[in-house]
Amino acid sequence: MPARVAATRDLTPTVREFLIRPESGAATPHEPGAHLQVQVLAGRMQTRSYSLVGEPDGIHWRIAVKRMDEGRGGSLAMWRLAAGDRMLVSEPQSHFSLDLGAPAYLVVAGGIGITPLVFMAQRLAALSARSGAGVRMLYGARNPEELAYLSELQGALGDRVAVHVGAAPIDFAAEIAQLPAGAQLYTCGPVPMLEAVKRAWSEAGRPLPDLRFETFGSSGRLPTQAFKLRVPRHEFEVEVPANSTLLEALEAAGVQTLWDCRRGECGLCAMNVLAVDGEIDHRDVFLSEHEKKSNSRICACVSRAVGTLTIDSAYRPD
Repeated sequence: MPARVAATRDLTPTVREFLIRPESGAATPHEPGAHLQVQVLAGRMQTRSYSLVGEPDGIHWRIAVKRMDEGRGGSLAMWRLAAGDRMLVSEPQSHFSLDLGAPAYLVVAGGIGITPLVFMAQRLAALSARSGAGVRMLYGARNPEELAYLSELQGALGDRVAVHVGAAPIDFAAEIAQLPAGAQLYTCGPVPMLEAVKRAWSEAGRPLPDLRFETFGSSGRLPTQAFKLRVPRHEFEVEVPANSTLLEALEAAGVQTLWDCRRGECGLCAMNVLAVDGEIDHRDVFLSEHEKKSNSRICACVSRAVGTLTIDSAYRPD
């Protein structure tokens, strides 16, 4: 649907907030964890997902975008927008819902991963005031200047927000050990942080359904760079540019692909890896640790490689 940028403001040196107002009228309400699909012009029209931030006001949708100078161009395209500019957006969608039936909650945010968790923190603060449910939040960033929305979070949760700044790892095991049985953990942030949380949760013997997470596929262990892609079934070889995903490169080459979330969560785009001359940077949260270590499959929507990657597509002749 058509919408306009109502206002922008810089939250940190690298994070900008956008108030978006649909041209049809009031903004549809949304629940914590919802996101907008936004079409941006980054060389060509591309679709990006941005988490909706905070309690809705019924007039605007609020998102925040981290500028990624070495990314695929979507964030830079967003940062070029100004108040009054038109854009196309979806209705709010949610794949990261909040369950209000647990006795206690631990909320963990890393960097721009704070965006879907602001509304969760506000909702959980209200729940805690009503029912006494325990709530604690861990918020990590590289430096104090990058702690977007910290004042709003402290306004909702007070000293229950623990800030971690710098490269020192957070002791997730100790935090999880303090949770009562049946507690839930909600987290969003870079893949290395999510993997550390998942390991600590599993090692603590906590039920997997009580760990809820969302990621953004722009983060990985290795720097984003171009790599060579081979698909023997289609008898072609192509270079995947640094500003393109593997999935986008396949689509540009005319290879039919299956996909849904484009965030490395659903696994529909996972393809078989035939060979890798270099290293795969798994940026998804769908494949198991065993699958990632075996390098037998790759989620084409977010994961990348360094060197040369040979894969098999899902195409089979009639």
